[in-house]
Amino acid sequence: MTESRIQSSSNHNSGERVSVTITYLEQTARPVLPTPLRPAGKTAIMRAENPPVHFYRYLYRLVGDQWKWVSRRRLNDADLMAIIQDPSVYVYVLYADGAPAGFAELDNRDPDYAELKFFGLSPDFIGRGLGRFFLTNIIDLAWTLSPQALRLETCSLDHPGALPLYQKMGFRVYDRKDGVVELMD
Repeated sequence: MTESRIQSSSNHNSGERVSVTITYLEQTARPVLPTPLRPAGKTAIMRAENPPVHFYRYLYRLVGDQWKWVSRRRLNDADLMAIIQDPSVYVYVLYADGAPAGFAELDNRDPDYAELKFFGLSPDFIGRGLGRFFLTNIIDLAWTLSPQALRLETCSLDHPGALPLYQKMGFRVYDRKDGVVELMD
């Protein structure tokens, strides 16, 4: 469950301010990961090419609301569309038995590294063995972009298993900082 943390100085949609610890992680080489067990049931990972803003917002809220993701909620539709429809930004949706079960966003706009901007599962699908399967596939997809490094950040608001899972998947901590998240209603 990753989310770019932004401290907002605007007063619109402002809410409670929460102190967090942000952990920055990276892989500097493609990891050798065991092939994940395929979860029970029908699963598929599909790229949403040029996703409509409303669909992206649905996925973002579906996965991120429980972890207090806010950064993309603060963007207007035009600014969000410019990001998610950029040819170097990849939005992937995990489907389980035909329903959206999770989503991931890879940002490859920086020539030096790719960033896993968002990753997570819908609350209905947590605990079904989908997280490791989905993350392994997303990491593999990220490395097909040939970055020098793959980065992500997580924070103390995210799922308690997020940081340990990222580390098991070959990510190494390269920095930690204190920050503030301004929650939205």
